[in-house]
Amino acid sequence: MEKLRSKIIVSFRAKVLLPVLAVMVLLMAVTVWVVNARITRQVETQAQNTLATADSVFWELQTMRSKTRLLRFRSLPNEPRYKAALQTLHPETVRDQLATALAEQDLDFVLFTPDREPLAPREPLLQKRDPLNPPSAFAAACAPVVTFALQGEEKTDTIRVGEKIYEIVSIPVFGVGHALIGALTVGEEVGLAVAQEFSRMTRGQIMLLGGGQVVASTMDATEPGVAFDRLLQELSAGAHPNDATNGARKVVFGGERFFCSSGHFPSVSGDATLGYLLLSSYEQPLQALRTTQHLLLAVSLVAILLGSAVVWFLVRKVTEPLRELRDSAEAVGQGDYTRRVAVRSQDECGELALVFNQMTENIKSSREQLETTVETLKATQAQLIQSEKLSGIGEFVAGVAHELNNPLTSVMGFSELLAQADGNPQQKRHLDMIFKSAQRCQKIVQSLLSFARRHQPERKVVCINRLVEAVVEILHYQLRTNNIEVITQLDSQLPMALVDPHQLQQVFLNLVNNARQAIEAHQPKGWIKITTGSSGAQVRVSFQDSGPGIAPENLSKLFDPFFTTKEVGKGTGLGLSLCYGIIKEHGGTITPYSKPGEGALFVIDLPIAQGAAPVETPPKSAPEAINPRAGVGKKVLVIDDEEPILHMMRDALTGQGYQVDLATNGEAALHQLQHRSYDLALCDWKMPGLNGQQVYERVRASHPKLSDRMIFITGDVINERTQKFLQEQNKVCLTKPFSLGEFRTAINQALTLG
Repeated sequence: MEKLRSKIIVSFRAKVLLPVLAVMVLLMAVTVWVVNARITRQVETQAQNTLATADSVFWELQTMRSKTRLLRFRSLPNEPRYKAALQTLHPETVRDQLATALAEQDLDFVLFTPDREPLAPREPLLQKRDPLNPPSAFAAACAPVVTFALQGEEKTDTIRVGEKIYEIVSIPVFGVGHALIGALTVGEEVGLAVAQEFSRMTRGQIMLLGGGQVVASTMDATEPGVAFDRLLQELSAGAHPNDATNGARKVVFGGERFFCSSGHFPSVSGDATLGYLLLSSYEQPLQALRTTQHLLLAVSLVAILLGSAVVWFLVRKVTEPLRELRDSAEAVGQGDYTRRVAVRSQDECGELALVFNQMTENIKSSREQLETTVETLKATQAQLIQSEKLSGIGEFVAGVAHELNNPLTSVMGFSELLAQADGNPQQKRHLDMIFKSAQRCQKIVQSLLSFARRHQPERKVVCINRLVEAVVEILHYQLRTNNIEVITQLDSQLPMALVDPHQLQQVFLNLVNNARQAIEAHQPKGWIKITTGSSGAQVRVSFQDSGPGIAPENLSKLFDPFFTTKEVGKGTGLGLSLCYGIIKEHGGTITPYSKPGEGALFVIDLPIAQGAAPVETPPKSAPEAINPRAGVGKKVLVIDDEEPILHMMRDALTGQGYQVDLATNGEAALHQLQHRSYDLALCDWKMPGLNGQQVYERVRASHPKLSDRMIFITGDVINERTQKFLQEQNKVCLTKPFSLGEFRTAINQALTLG
C-alpha cells in the first residue's frame, strides 16, 4: 500500500509539473533570446531613461513587497498554535511561540504588544536575532505602527534600529468574541540581500541609506569622502513631479560615470533618513531596455496565462477521480461497504480505484468474520469461566473427600471391632447400621474422587449399571432434598460395553442434572426414571423425567453448541453438545423424545463389547472367621499420623495375637527400628515429614527383609507415579477407608510375599 501511495504521488507531480516546466523553459529561452538581441541592437541607449525606468520598477517592487508582506503575515495570528499561545497572555508561553515563529518564518524579530491583562498594559514581548540592539529600541521604533494595529488596523512600515533597516508588518490580534488582545509585529532586515534583489530587478546599482550611513550597497566600492545622506536630501529636494528623470544627477564613483536618482522608504514616523540611491551607467541602452521590458512583460504574461491554463486543466483532470475516491472513503468510514469507485482510466488513478474497491471488499469480509469470531469468543469465554469454576470446585471436592477417608476408616474399623465382641443384639444391629452408613459414605467419597479428577481418555470394558449407580449415588442427596424420586430399572444380565467410564459418567450426570433443573423450575416434586437393557447389538440406557418437556421447535437444536433455553448465567448451551460428541465418539447414538407437558426422554445406544459376557451381581459372601492365634509370635510396626486409625489397627491386630508398636511419623518409626526388629510394617503414604516412599527407602537400606513385608495405606486415589512405584516394588496397598476383612487379607498377602 505504501509503494502504491508513493507511486501515485510521483505520477501526480509529473502530470502537473512536467508540462508547466516545459512551457516555462521554452518561453524563458525565447525571452532570453529576444532580450539579448534587443540589447545588442540598443548599445547606445541613454542611461538617464534607464534610471527613470529603474526608479519606477523600484517603487513598484516596494509596493508589491509591502502587499506581499501583508498577505504573508495577515493570517499568522489565526493559526491554531499561535492563536492558542497568544490568547493565554502568559509571558513564557507567548515568548516560546514567538521563538517558534521567528525560526519557522525566517524573520529577524517578532514583537507582541498585549492590550489586556494579566500582562501589564502593552508590555511588549520580543524575540530577535540581533544581539546588539536592546529590545527597547525595537519596541520604540515599532511604536507608531503598533498604535495603528492596536486600533484594529493592519499596517506596514520601514523602521531603523541602530544601523539596520527593517521592513515590518503590524497586525491586530483578536481573542474570543473578536475582542482585541494585542498587536503582533514581525520584521525582516533590509540588507545586502534585499539590495541585490532590487538591483537584479532594476538592472542598476543601488545604495540603501539609514541614519546618514550606507546600510547596504551593490557597488563594489563606495567613493570615500562622499556624504551620501546629503546627496539623498539634495536629490529629494530637487525632484520635480513632471521631471521624467525624477531629479537624476550626474555623479562619478570609482572613475565611472552614473546617473543617480533617490527615493525614501515609506515611514509612518516620517524618518527622512530612510532612503535609497539608484545608479545607472551612461552606457546602458535605456530605450532598448524599456522596449525589452515591455516585450518581457508581454511574454511573461502569455507564459503565466498558458501555464495557468495547462495546470488548471491537468489538476482538474487528476483531482476528479481523487475527489470521488475521497467521497467513497468517507462512505466506507461510516460503514457503507457497498460503495465502489468507478474505474475510468488505465493509469495510476485507475489502479488506485481498483485497489480501493478490493480493499473495501476485504474490509467487508473481515468485518463479517470478526463479528462472527467475537460472538464465538464471547460464548467460549463464558464456557471457559464456567469450566474454571467447575475445576476449582472439583479440586475442593477432591480435597474434602480425601480428608473424609481418614475418619471413615476409623468409623468402619471400630464398628466392626465392636460388632465382633459379644454384646446386646440391639447394639449389634446399631453397629451394623453404623458400618453400612460408613460404607455408603465410602462409595460417595470414591465417586466424588473419581469424578473430580482429570483422566486421560481410556476405553475399558465396563458394566453400564455400575456407572449409573455411581451417578445416582453422587446426586442422591440433592435429588431427595428437592423432592425428586429416582427410579432405576437396571438389567442384571446387561452385556459389557467398551467405553471411557469417566466420559460416559459425565454424560449421565449432565442428563440427570438437566432433568432435575427442568423439574425444579416448573413443579414442586417429580421423578426421574433410569432404565438399562440391551437391544440387538446395542446396550441401551434411557433417562426419562416428569418435567415440562421440550418444545417441538427446540428438539432439532438441542445438540447445537451454545444453544440453551435457560436464563442468562444459568447455562452455556454446551452440556448436551458435549454429550452428543462423546456418544458419537463411542460409536453410539443419543436420541431425544418429548411432548410439551409430558416430560422428556433421552435414549442412548452403545455398541456391546465383542466377546464380553453379561455381568451378574456377585452373591454376598459369608463373614470370614477370625483366627485369634494367627499372629502369635509376630511383631508389627504401624506408622500413621492419624491417632484413631493407629488405635483401630492395633486393636484389630492384637485381637489376632500380633504384638503391635505404633509410630505417628516416619522419623519415630525409623528410631524404633534401630532397637527392635519386626515381621511386618504398615505405613501411611502421606505423612508430615517423611512420606511412605521415603520411609520405605530408608527401611530397604537398613532392614531389607522388612521392606519386602511393608503394606502401604493411602486415603487418596493413587496417582500414576505412586501406582507405578507399587507395581515395580510388588507392594500391597490398602485404600482408605477399608474393612477389617480387606485389612486382614492385605496382612496375609504381605506375609506371604515376604
